[in-house]
Amino acid sequence: MTEVDPLTPVLTKRWLSPKSWRLSVYEQLEGYTALRKALAGTPEQLVTLVKDSGLRGRGGAGFPAGVKWSFMPPNEDKPHYLVINADEGEPGTCKDIPLMMADPHSLIEGCVIAAYAMRSHSCFIYVRGEALHCVRRMHSAVREAYQAGYLGKNILGSGFDLDITVHAGAGAYICGEETALLNSLEGLRGEPRLKPPFPAAAGLYAAPTTVNNVETIASVPYIVNGGSAWFRAMGREKSPGPKIFSLSGHVEKPGQYEAPMGSTLRELLELAGGMKGGRHIRYDQPVPLANLHLTLLDKVGVKIDSFLFSKGYYLQILDPGSVVRGQRGSPVITLWYVDGESVQKINFSSVDIL
Repeated sequence: MTEVDPLTPVLTKRWLSPKSWRLSVYEQLEGYTALRKALAGTPEQLVTLVKDSGLRGRGGAGFPAGVKWSFMPPNEDKPHYLVINADEGEPGTCKDIPLMMADPHSLIEGCVIAAYAMRSHSCFIYVRGEALHCVRRMHSAVREAYQAGYLGKNILGSGFDLDITVHAGAGAYICGEETALLNSLEGLRGEPRLKPPFPAAAGLYAAPTTVNNVETIASVPYIVNGGSAWFRAMGREKSPGPKIFSLSGHVEKPGQYEAPMGSTLRELLELAGGMKGGRHIRYDQPVPLANLHLTLLDKVGVKIDSFLFSKGYYLQILDPGSVVRGQRGSPVITLWYVDGESVQKINFSSVDIL
């Protein structure tokens, strides 16, 4: 097994600190320094910074975060809303809940910065209802932030106001889709809305709204402190920055691993200690390609920087002892992925589908 150069943790750097979820620990480890820096600038400067960083959404679509923020109208004729999609209902995904459990204030600080950039004074964090422990952790962190003056009126004497509401969903899988989530927040049935209008024009309560993923917003304070060039030094040109990956199944050390975007499956497996018992890899299941199981016998070097793999990249690794079934009437399945600036494809025969 080749040696992997360890990445200096960014998103997960506080996770192993004792009581990392407490405000006092967060402040000792550079917490809320980015907020002070952000409030000294203008909303336009922050949007440009996030655009220049190349940060892409970590919730599935991989849309550039700064571009999405720029869709919000500059005027404040209507209230502007920031909504955090913390539903994390995709089977197997497990990176937002650990982040909120271990480092909730990184999300809160990111929310304040993002809300300031988009001239929003109301933010909602929509957490999956079954994750009761996470809901409680976020409520506690929000209370701490209010008490310390990081939320509420005139934050840090800047004149900027923001209120954050933690909302527990009812466990509906469809509410991971942003417009269904907005319906749920309004007390309606969680069903997707027709587009247009898009949320930036008419979202929550028919007002301009931006919906972002937990990991996306938690990345923002690091970009403010480190700068766009620092962020772009990690990952790949078209998909920069660090990423939290979840590996489970027949690996030595299942769990969450932080690595640059563009890391290969082989590199991630090595971070997880390799296959359990020296087994050979048989296939993996990348989410959100739901129920599509792909063999990776000779494809473990594929770079993971495509929008197809942006949602946490949960990998279920199974060994050769797993049952293999053919699929009738579907001789070939083609997977398209992005490699740098070119689009590549891999063909899988029916016997590769499990």
